[in-house]
Amino acid sequence: MNQITPIEVEALLENKKPIHIVDVREVKEVKAGKIPTAIHIPLGLLEFRMDELDKSKEYILVCRSGGRSAQATKLLEDRGYQVINMTGGMLAWEGPTE
Repeated sequence: MNQITPIEVEALLENKKPIHIVDVREVKEVKAGKIPTAIHIPLGLLEFRMDELDKSKEYILVCRSGGRSAQATKLLEDRGYQVINMTGGMLAWEGPTE
């Protein structure tokens, strides 16, 4: 499983790199703030909504602490998606939120 740190994700955003982030937390968690540009697909719905993702793009998966995003990474990886798990999740995120 490919992994990336929150600091590396923040650097990509600061450099205006086109990155695709999927937040797999629950609605209530996301209301507290999410990484700008992240799309929200709760882990429980990911299997049913994965067709919204483009297999030709790489996605960074985010959750609260890194556990659910690791599950999501495995799920999508097994189905041919290019995915990276953000270690530490939003608990380790020090960048901007919306």
